[in-house]
Amino acid sequence: MKKWLLCVLILLMMAPAVQGKDTKKSKNTSKAVQKKAENASPAQEKETPFQALIVMEAGTGQVFEEVNPHLKHPLASVTKLMTAAIVMEKLESGAAQLNETITVSGAASKMGGSQVYLKEGEVFTLEELMKAIMVASGNDAAYAVAEHLSGTTDAFVEEMNKKAKRLGMNDSEFHSVHGLPPSSEDQADVSSCHDLMILARDLLKYPKLLEWTALQTEPFRGGAFIMRNHNKIIGKLPGTDGFKTGYYAKAGFNIVATAKKDGLRLIVAVLGSSRAKTRDAVAIARFKKYLAQYQMAVLSKKDQAFGEALQVPDGMVTTVQAVAAADFSYPLPREKKAAVKNEIRLAKEISGGIEQGQTLGEVEFFLDNQSIGKVNLISPVTIEKAGFFKRLFR
Repeated sequence: MKKWLLCVLILLMMAPAVQGKDTKKSKNTSKAVQKKAENASPAQEKETPFQALIVMEAGTGQVFEEVNPHLKHPLASVTKLMTAAIVMEKLESGAAQLNETITVSGAASKMGGSQVYLKEGEVFTLEELMKAIMVASGNDAAYAVAEHLSGTTDAFVEEMNKKAKRLGMNDSEFHSVHGLPPSSEDQADVSSCHDLMILARDLLKYPKLLEWTALQTEPFRGGAFIMRNHNKIIGKLPGTDGFKTGYYAKAGFNIVATAKKDGLRLIVAVLGSSRAKTRDAVAIARFKKYLAQYQMAVLSKKDQAFGEALQVPDGMVTTVQAVAAADFSYPLPREKKAAVKNEIRLAKEISGGIEQGQTLGEVEFFLDNQSIGKVNLISPVTIEKAGFFKRLFR
């Protein structure tokens, strides 16, 4: 009996110690789980997908979306779009030819970053090197072209800045022909989404440029080297045919791209993404959204008749039907086309004779009581003034 009581007393004395030990263990386990959960959550703030963005319709310049449009941002290889603009201008004026040959200098062969590994003394045509610039983002090719066309790259950069001023690109400043990270003594090439839209719209005048930027791959050196387009949106999104990407650490991942669907051409610029996939996803999402929501509505066609015939009491022919002087299309939400109204302004009669192409009035288009554009109305024919006796007889 005494032994039994002794056992009970021993058990009662041990119970609190065991309980305390388990409680301490439970608290330690809880802290470990909490710490693990905290480590599983991102310590930093959510990733910013970009520093600046703009979405624009190319023809009218209508902006669908913009974030920090005037933020001056390092361009990296997007700089090569202005390099291309100078080349296209020279081709248009006849100052350069696509089949002219360029001999690679020692300086061009030493360019780092993205390149097509030009060697000093190699000879290529201007078109071959332009493809190397626009497809493979060849810094060495950009240097060789600039040096050939302007004598020195500094002279070419001067032309780039002059063109930027002519276009009204007030947020832009160029210091190189390729966009490589600047040395400690140099400055970065900078621009804004707003200015890049101006430049992109200028570049759309040149079908040859889009022919190059639409290439996913292109052989170089007779096929010994296959260039692959740095713009990965090409091929991922139907209708995409340009323009250019760029990256270095301080600039982040940048892109200016364009795509077309059913007559509607959009341009998207994204600057300062932290990852290439993020940048591309942002651009693709904008293209898909606005190409689905909008359509390019044809509101007038050249030579389309508007209004009632005008009286020409002094003419050999006494009436004339005014017609549109030009095509006019406007990007509209798909459900809004029927809501567009027009106001035709024409005189009832014209004295004397009329010249073909003479302005007779105008037609203005409105959406939700806001003007969205005007087109001149002109005479499609020449009407000679009738003689004195013919007019007297009338």
